[in-house]
Amino acid sequence: MTQPRQYKTVTKKEMARHLINEAENTLRNLSQMGHKGFDCPESHLEIIETWGKGIIRKTQTLDEISAELGDCRRCKLSKQRTNIVFGAGSANARLFFVGEGPGHDEDIQGVPFVGRAGQLLTKIIEAIKLTRDDVYIGNIIKCRPPKNRNPESDEITACSPFLQKQITAIKPDIICALGTFAAQTLLKSNTPISRMRGKFHNYNGIKVMPTYHPAYLLRSPEKKRDVWEDMKLIMKELGL
Repeated sequence: MTQPRQYKTVTKKEMARHLINEAENTLRNLSQMGHKGFDCPESHLEIIETWGKGIIRKTQTLDEISAELGDCRRCKLSKQRTNIVFGAGSANARLFFVGEGPGHDEDIQGVPFVGRAGQLLTKIIEAIKLTRDDVYIGNIIKCRPPKNRNPESDEITACSPFLQKQITAIKPDIICALGTFAAQTLLKSNTPISRMRGKFHNYNGIKVMPTYHPAYLLRSPEKKRDVWEDMKLIMKELGL
C-alpha cells in the first residue's frame, strides 16, 4: 500500500524569507536580461532586504519588552513613582483591558487595577466568565501621575511605544478601553466616551470597545448597566 507523502511544515518566517529571496533573484535576472523597466540597482535590493527583515523580525515577548523598559527614566513621572506598573495577565489573552494610568495602590504594589476600581474590574471580568489570569490588563502610561491627574502629551509619547509593543506581543482579539482618556488616546479621537461606547471601533485591525472606567462607576453606579451592555457585546464577539 502506498504510503501518504509527508510534507514539511513551513513557518511564516521561512516562507517570508523564501519570497523575499525569489523577488530579489527575479529582479536581478530581469535587469541582467536587459529589461530596463525592471532595473534593479543595489539601492533597490537594499530596500527589499530591509523590508524583508521587517517582515521576519521576531516579535518581542512581554518579558523582553519589560526588560527594554527597564528602570525607565524617559519622562518626568519617573522622579516620583514608587514602582513601574508594566501590566499583568495572560500573554495569550484574547481580551486586553487598557486603563489610563496607575493610582496610589497600583504605584505601591506595581500591579494594575488593585485598588477599589481594580476590585470592581475584577468583578466585571468574572461576570463575563473570565478571570484576571485569562485577560491582560495595562494602562496608557506605566507610572502614576501626581494626584492622579491626566497624563501629559510628553508622558504619553515616552510610554505609548511600550503599550503598542505589548499589544503586538499579545495579539488580542479585543481591546476594552476603560474610560475617556484611554479610549480617546487609543482611537485618536475627542469624541465623548458616552458616544463611543456601545459599539466596536478599530485600532490597527483590532476591535476596540470603549466603556466607562471602573473608578467612574464607583461615583456613578447608575452607569453599570451601560458597562454590562458593552461587556455583553464583548462576550458575544469572543463566543463566551
